[in-house]
Amino acid sequence: MADKRFFVIDFDSTFTKVEALDILSDILYEGTDKKVEVGEKIKDLTDQAMAGELSFREALEQRLALLDATKKDVEQLSGELKLLVSESVKRNRSFFTKETDNVLIVSSGFKDFITPVVKDFGIKEENIYANTFTYNDKDQVTGFDASNPLSEHKGKVKLMKELALEGDVFVIGDGYTDYEIREAGLAKTFFAFTENIKREKVLAKADVEANSFEEILHSIKHPMATSFPKSKIKVLLLENVHQDAKLKLEQEGYQVELLGGALDEDELCEKIKGVHILGIRSKTMLTRKVVEAADRLMLVGAFCIGTNQIDLKACTDHGVSVFNAPFSNTRSVVEMAIGEIILLMRQIPKRMRQMDRKEWSKSANGSFEIRGKKLGIIGYGNIGSQLSILAEMLGMDVYYYDVVEKLALGNATKLSSLDELLATCDVVSLHVDGRASNKNYFTAEHINKMKKGAILVNLARGPVVELDALQIALENGHLSGAAIDVFPVEPKNNNDTFDAPLSNIDNLILTPHIGGSTLEAQENIADFVPGKMIEYVNTGSSFNSVNFPNVQLPRLENGHRLLHIHKNKSGILAQMNNVFAKHGCNILGQYLKTNEEIGYVITDIDQSYQPELLEDMKAIEDTIKFRILY
Repeated sequence: MADKRFFVIDFDSTFTKVEALDILSDILYEGTDKKVEVGEKIKDLTDQAMAGELSFREALEQRLALLDATKKDVEQLSGELKLLVSESVKRNRSFFTKETDNVLIVSSGFKDFITPVVKDFGIKEENIYANTFTYNDKDQVTGFDASNPLSEHKGKVKLMKELALEGDVFVIGDGYTDYEIREAGLAKTFFAFTENIKREKVLAKADVEANSFEEILHSIKHPMATSFPKSKIKVLLLENVHQDAKLKLEQEGYQVELLGGALDEDELCEKIKGVHILGIRSKTMLTRKVVEAADRLMLVGAFCIGTNQIDLKACTDHGVSVFNAPFSNTRSVVEMAIGEIILLMRQIPKRMRQMDRKEWSKSANGSFEIRGKKLGIIGYGNIGSQLSILAEMLGMDVYYYDVVEKLALGNATKLSSLDELLATCDVVSLHVDGRASNKNYFTAEHINKMKKGAILVNLARGPVVELDALQIALENGHLSGAAIDVFPVEPKNNNDTFDAPLSNIDNLILTPHIGGSTLEAQENIADFVPGKMIEYVNTGSSFNSVNFPNVQLPRLENGHRLLHIHKNKSGILAQMNNVFAKHGCNILGQYLKTNEEIGYVITDIDQSYQPELLEDMKAIEDTIKFRILY
């Protein structure tokens, strides 16, 4: 059939990230002096063959002569290659399943190790064309089947002539032998696949350079293609976000840049141009000016709990979804709070400073166990409630106050007023969020209402506590100690100096905003936030978004998905459906959710769309952003 499409795909450095014989060499000579020597020779021969500088058969014979392999070694090679499949191949597993009748593996490698790898992706064994090893009675590799056309010079061309595929043929590979199929007129398009290696001589012959399978699907307008290839999506990560986040986003195919510190407003306005995804922590101020300077921004990931550093209204106004990590560092913050409470109750910071001054003060005076003491938690959210559980396990009596009705965990007691908590508790720990109304939430008035000799812990937000009043209360002995991890003004990075707003207090713990800074917490955040980012880009799912209506969606396998973000005005859904009706589109499914400010509509249709439909959707009044997901 004239409209049938075939995908002829190379194996080495295309389906997998590596050249298989290079890996076989490493397996055979691991731990020996020959590993580097033989490995370099094989790589050089491979490069010459792939660039068309050496006939393939000659290169193959010379490489096999260097390898003293057995059938067991080849089986081990297959196992290792399964772990080295190209990232964009893994991401597009459903494509290979759907196109199982039309995908051919045509390789100058060997079926012996190729078949176990590609069959896992639903590729039919009869569609795998490659060389085969010959073995002796001891299962040692003795050579290859010389009658196979793929062992010959221009063997791929000879094979393709024999196959005589009727339809459009797309050749995808990294080598000169792949280009030769196109040169012989046996393929419509040659895609030079550069995800793993870029060979300039091959690239010069290519119809299209593709550094991912998404780019290929997009180029041929395949039904499973995304509207915008993932390899074109630019990600900017600031404030030394964990490397695992960078790796996860790169494995998804995105271009990722990671910077060590925060940027000021003007720097970020310039840097954010062309960026589709922004990842920040607590020090980057994402203002309206920055959001308006962003010409491509789709979403923001806050690699922390709070989002008060982000102008959420500006993001919403511009159709930018924001995700955070509300649970990922909870345990780390709670453990630090427990540790600081114990240290302050025992007056350990004071004792350490006395030792620094060469003073010896072995005394139980003012030193207490935490068992039986009253802990007051202000803000009974994710952190406050988990602190409640751990503190109770250590024998503390727990009380809490929250402006929102929260169910008590364990034996905790909910108090009806903040004043009652302050008058009752030996330790007060703050866990309120960073909303503007919480600035100077805890003032001199509140500090003075605390029990004499009590302890204050703030691991919440810098602007929450009036620090001048705290300094006075510590100096005059009204409070016996305090731990402060967050400050109204903090340095952008570790190279900046910091002038502590509290000083000359013995029983005081000051830490540089490290409540959530454990390796475990950062790894959890680096897994959770990129996962939400990828899900939003791939499916349109806004579940857990801070500022968008929460919609959770499966991926659509057979159809197209369109995303429309608009101001929450009546009649827009009707206008959208009129556009679909005008263009004869059958709607497979439609998902709508609104909040006070915006409407979020996902529409799945079962057929190709014309450019006019897209223009009509964008032209609907009060549209904020329209995007084709795939």
